[in-house]
Amino acid sequence: MNLKVIDADFSICKAEDYTQVDLNAEFVFTGHTDEELSLVCPTTLVPDNTTERDDGWKAFRIEGVLDFSLIGILSRISTCLAENGIGIFAISTFNTDYILTKESNFNKAIKVLELAGYTIIR
Repeated sequence: MNLKVIDADFSICKAEDYTQVDLNAEFVFTGHTDEELSLVCPTTLVPDNTTERDDGWKAFRIEGVLDFSLIGILSRISTCLAENGIGIFAISTFNTDYILTKESNFNKAIKVLELAGYTIIR
């Protein structure tokens, strides 16, 4: 399985609203629940109206379109990383999954996944 490194620094935020978010920019993910408005985006695009933010994240995605009948792909990756002391923040889209780790763990995560048989595309 191929994992593609995304060449950007990311932030995970809570926002007051999405009025300052460029929803047409690449790699902007939002989540709206009854409790919060979440935003994951390149650090360079974090709006001024965030109420909380956590910077210093790096990301990769599972390449290709994942059929909904496929089971355990994200679970295998997250287990592999967890067994090596690496926490993740996962985002699923219609086509695939994105996995973020803190920048301080990113190179270790890539090495762990390569050793587990994943192909890393930079």
